[in-house]
Amino acid sequence: MNHFDSTNNISFQFGHRGKVAIFIDGNNLFHAARFHNIDIDYNKLLRVLLGDGRLFRAFFYTGVDAGAERQQGFLLWMRRNGFRVVQKELKTFYDGTRKANLDVEIAVDMLSLAGRYDTAVLVSGDEDFVYAVNSVAYKGCRVEVVGFRSNTAPKLIDVADCFIDLGEIAEKVRKEFTHGMKYEERDLHVSHQPPPPPSFIEPAPLPQPCAEAPQIPAPDVHAFHPSIGSIIEATDDGLDQFGPGSDFIRVTDKQ
Repeated sequence: MNHFDSTNNISFQFGHRGKVAIFIDGNNLFHAARFHNIDIDYNKLLRVLLGDGRLFRAFFYTGVDAGAERQQGFLLWMRRNGFRVVQKELKTFYDGTRKANLDVEIAVDMLSLAGRYDTAVLVSGDEDFVYAVNSVAYKGCRVEVVGFRSNTAPKLIDVADCFIDLGEIAEKVRKEFTHGMKYEERDLHVSHQPPPPPSFIEPAPLPQPCAEAPQIPAPDVHAFHPSIGSIIEATDDGLDQFGPGSDFIRVTDKQ
């Protein structure tokens, strides 16, 4: 198992990665990024994860509240920027918690599409995906796991062909905001679900690193990010309100 090397910006190890399918566990990524006080720019993230490969599909899985207008706006922005949004309505349980587990949907999509892509990139730290990652690997696909090391299960790291620590490439995927803006004021996300289990205490051992994706030029903070959807099909969405200078706020049950 190899690791992402943030000091080398030539390419990922093992050469061309072919068709790349990206599977993002939205709830898991959001809580892990918030724990590290990092706001993810999804255009930047997608470009970094794609590397030298060709995008097959980029899936974003999340629980949704149909009545949350800002949440729906965020998902619309995601769809118009190259992501295939897979959503499930939140359910309220007897104890008042609201959940929408999409682990099954992620695993089924990874397995059912295996063979149509060459590399699977799973953005999640959930140990429940260990079996799915192994199954995809047995079908001959390369599998890369992406997450913050302290929030990623060691067993999941061990079964991956490559682990990419978001903490090491935070500056490449971080969203730029107006100076002085509070975290609560700038964060917009679609999940009302409780955070995943606490971070793992013992970090996984560090094998030989693998190289990082090509260096991404710094974006113009006064302009809308170029649509990542152009990697597959160009779109003209005109959603200026979701540019990098917009106010992204976190959606909670109280809103």
